[in-house]
Amino acid sequence: MIARIPAGLLVTALLVAGCGSGGGGQSAPGAPKVGLITKTETNPFFVKMKEGAQKSAQANGLELMSAAGRFDGDNASQITAIENMVAAGVKGILITPSDTKAIVPAIRKARDAGVLVIALDTPTDPQDATDALFATDNLKAGELIGRYARAAMAGRPARIATLDLAPGITVGKLRHDGFLKGYGIQDDDPSVVCSQDTRGDQAKGQTAMENCLQKAPGINVVYTINEPAALGAYTALKAKGRDKDVLIVSVDGGCTGTKAVQSGQIAATSQQYPLKMAEDGVKAVAEFARTGKKATGYTDTGVTLITDRAVPGVEAKDTAFGLANCWG
Repeated sequence: MIARIPAGLLVTALLVAGCGSGGGGQSAPGAPKVGLITKTETNPFFVKMKEGAQKSAQANGLELMSAAGRFDGDNASQITAIENMVAAGVKGILITPSDTKAIVPAIRKARDAGVLVIALDTPTDPQDATDALFATDNLKAGELIGRYARAAMAGRPARIATLDLAPGITVGKLRHDGFLKGYGIQDDDPSVVCSQDTRGDQAKGQTAMENCLQKAPGINVVYTINEPAALGAYTALKAKGRDKDVLIVSVDGGCTGTKAVQSGQIAATSQQYPLKMAEDGVKAVAEFARTGKKATGYTDTGVTLITDRAVPGVEAKDTAFGLANCWG
């Protein structure tokens, strides 16, 4: 039975033509289809991911369908997008899951229908619910900024705030755990004086930092799940006159965040590469369409520590490199 596409999804699941050889910007008739489902359409990270998917689909003679949640955490829209893409006959689906557990049954149905499903950026829970994962090593990304923060503190006692993502999202847990590992502590360490969820949102990051400062005014190290949350934290710290004496570290490597490192608002960030995730994912679907060979396992798409204040023992690149490789 062919699923009907709800009218609302026609806005978010628009068919974007890929380009076959000599296609003049249009895919050849009957070209294999690949689907891309991101968490939102507005986050620059996912805008760059879609750009990479479009470029790779064009280069590999595929037709791209894209969809996104209405907001970060919108599992229902992602489920509907999967169902509609399967009904449209896609060979493969690339997805950044909003709810890493709740999306698994829909992914299982797609795989049972013969569709290759690859997670980008965020692994499902369990990770093997998809055929493959193309992503940053988020544990390593967190570990890099944790090692950096510890070295930058140079033995001074730390009072740490962690501004996290949300419960049950693997990418948030991996980055958080990586930071603690890099710093050489655990969640119950007394140096962690406040933890708040931000959903990676700048306004929520500011509120979370304000709450933490009320609870523990002496905070001097702030870990953030991403750069929007970091900039929210910086705004709150600046309002209290604390922007010069608190070390903020983050993950993402977007252009706005990298410029914030350059200006000193953020001390260091772990840069990831969404363009590469999408390009490699589409290539894997093209290979599957041609040969039936499925991508499997985890492919690390790279992470680089970006800072202009390097510390001994922690490998890093400066913001000139970061700006040459940023997104957004």
